[in-house]
Amino acid sequence: MLNNVFGRNLQVLRVQSGLSQRKLGENLGVCNQTVSFWETGQREPNLDDLVKIASYFSVSTDYLLGLEKY
Repeated sequence: MLNNVFGRNLQVLRVQSGLSQRKLGENLGVCNQTVSFWETGQREPNLDDLVKIASYFSVSTDYLLGLEKY
């Protein structure tokens, strides 16, 4: 994703929520390495995971993708 806006937004939400990558991964049903890859921009979530993340943090997918402000 362009400039890894998604990864930065995910990391900010995770840290603000006091979650480790491992705990967030457990809550989302993915491994902590997947969360790390998302945050560093090495991988992108599929559509189902993107929606799951948005729902988990009560934000829009547009916010996660950097298309609107929080």
